[in-house]
Amino acid sequence: MGKFELISLPYAVTDLEPVISAQTIGFHHGKHLQGYVNNLNTAIEGTPFEEMELEEIVRKASGGTLNNAGQTLNHNLYFSQFRKAATDNRPTGELAAAIEAQFGSFEAFQKEFVNAGVTLFGSGWVWLSADNNGQLFITQETNAANPILRGYKPLLTFDVWEHAYYLDYQNRRPDHLNALWQIVNWDVVESRYRA
Repeated sequence: MGKFELISLPYAVTDLEPVISAQTIGFHHGKHLQGYVNNLNTAIEGTPFEEMELEEIVRKASGGTLNNAGQTLNHNLYFSQFRKAATDNRPTGELAAAIEAQFGSFEAFQKEFVNAGVTLFGSGWVWLSADNNGQLFITQETNAANPILRGYKPLLTFDVWEHAYYLDYQNRRPDHLNALWQIVNWDVVESRYRA
């Protein structure tokens, strides 16, 4: 067993249905993420990266090590930010106030965030992040990139690699992204913002 392990899901594989099917969770978490974790452990074995935390590896690595570390980190943040679907699911508290102040409304933020995901060419991630002053940013990150490479703190991410949605939505990326709002665990996102 290597240094890094597949994260446990904080919900049952059926809890995110119908937004994300148990079949997609099985492949996405159980196969894709497990593959990144395995490849990362192989890549860092016997190197100075073996002594580093995941975020430090992402900041310092390149090539295949960076790709597998980035995908491991991205997926860890992604899978831990969901819960069972809720109606009128939206943030509260400091994060809600920051979103409203910066984007005008939660709905305007949602529209801009989804558009960033829809218009990202190829594979990657759309992120809501914050800088050290709490200012919010929506970024498109290709492949395995993470906003920590820009000096930002990642808060919320939607995965736009096809393996994240193709079994459930085929080529309908906008439908997938719009559906994800129902299952965001805003308590988790808020805790990342306040950390």
